[in-house]
Amino acid sequence: MAGISKSFLGVGVLHGVDLDVRSGEVHALVGENGAGKSTLLKVLSGVHQPDAGTIAIDGEVRTFANPRQAQDAGVAIIHQEFTLLPERTVAQNVFLGREPVRRGLVDTVAMERATAALLAEIGETGFGPDAVVRRLSVAQQQVVEIVKALATDARIVAMDEPTAALAEHEVALLTDLVRRLTARGIAVLYVSHRTPEIFALADRITVLKDGARVTTRPAAELDPPTLVRLMVGRPLSAYYPPRATEFGDVRLEVRGGTAPAITGIDLTVRAGEVVGVAGLQGAGRTELLRAIFGADPFTAGEVLLDGRAVRLTSPRRAIAAGIAMVTEDRKAEGLALAQSVRENALLVLRAVFRRRARAGAVRTRDLLATVGLRSAGEDQEVRFLSGGNQQKVVLAKWLAADPRVLLLDEPTRGIDVGAKAAVHELVREQAKAGMAVLLVCSELPELIGMSDRICVLHEGRLAGELPAGASEEDVMALATGHGVPHAEVPR
Repeated sequence: MAGISKSFLGVGVLHGVDLDVRSGEVHALVGENGAGKSTLLKVLSGVHQPDAGTIAIDGEVRTFANPRQAQDAGVAIIHQEFTLLPERTVAQNVFLGREPVRRGLVDTVAMERATAALLAEIGETGFGPDAVVRRLSVAQQQVVEIVKALATDARIVAMDEPTAALAEHEVALLTDLVRRLTARGIAVLYVSHRTPEIFALADRITVLKDGARVTTRPAAELDPPTLVRLMVGRPLSAYYPPRATEFGDVRLEVRGGTAPAITGIDLTVRAGEVVGVAGLQGAGRTELLRAIFGADPFTAGEVLLDGRAVRLTSPRRAIAAGIAMVTEDRKAEGLALAQSVRENALLVLRAVFRRRARAGAVRTRDLLATVGLRSAGEDQEVRFLSGGNQQKVVLAKWLAADPRVLLLDEPTRGIDVGAKAAVHELVREQAKAGMAVLLVCSELPELIGMSDRICVLHEGRLAGELPAGASEEDVMALATGHGVPHAEVPR
């Protein structure tokens, strides 16, 4: 891609971007949300036509008027949001729109046979061509997307945040699959915000900022701090605000909390404190937050707010009691994507605190400014915002309700490093104002950097607590059950 430029309604999004990817190479494309990564991929895949610049494949200049032409030229895009039909089989999804026909009817046998061969090529998947997609795990659905690309004889595969919705053990499976693609000579263009997997996979890295290319370098010549500085213009150390040194009284307390996936949890969070919750996938982290929030209430034990026992049997009751929860999946559970920024920011007030909704309209406007939202205005539909800006709307929605306790489940998943730093700063500011924060995060450096204390879960039980600044090794020792049982620190 040479000199690619693209504008929308007179606003420049790409400015003369040059990018090349070689056969058998993983070329990582990185940058903050809004840097132009997705737009560049859409130009490559024929969704958008460039205002200037050229695309050449194997030295031949090509023009794509639509995605089908790009696909026919060997370009496949695997989007962050899957494009699968959940009620159809794997084979039907893989050959959607290109079904083999025999005597005027879809040849199901041939379709499943071809899909089985493709699945065999990429190794053990745990499912067959006749499996219904909605019954597959997220990681398996990601495999189906990749098999779809292989079925089109793709020579260039672009992956947009392919691991954003995957658990840590699933990321390893995808990494292995990417290496198998490059071993076959396929060129992989890889977009991700996760620096560890970028350095684990990429041969070269291109950095975009504000729609322009900053640099392209071999991955071996870069390190995470340098990459961050190229992306956002500030060092990695600026990610995490200073921790608090003083806290108020205990604001949230769970005594013997038990739910289907957790047993006998005892924990406290003081006013002004950020307590991290660590653990492997399936350890009960999300289940703990959902139980406190009343989405899946505790079956035993009790919850106390400011020393008083409360019955949190539903999210509405939890919200009314002063508890807010930012869920892991902001698009499915946190936002009304087709509604405006303003409507989303007022969702909680209108649902639970109707009398405050009218006055809250003015406050939410101030909150949207406070969280640093970048949008075309309050009337813009949320679905057109970047992931980082969508998360800021979610935070503004909850802060409008003046909660005393803030539950955060993977609050920075799928957003760029600049937006992460903004979320970190906002969380710390709320804690300084006296809010109690319970934080679940799978990225250990981030969890350690943000937490004043860390509670580690193992198989649904509290394995122990660690102080601020604990090492990743200490956290993982408890998370895997190899640490000192019920290790504690003074509260």
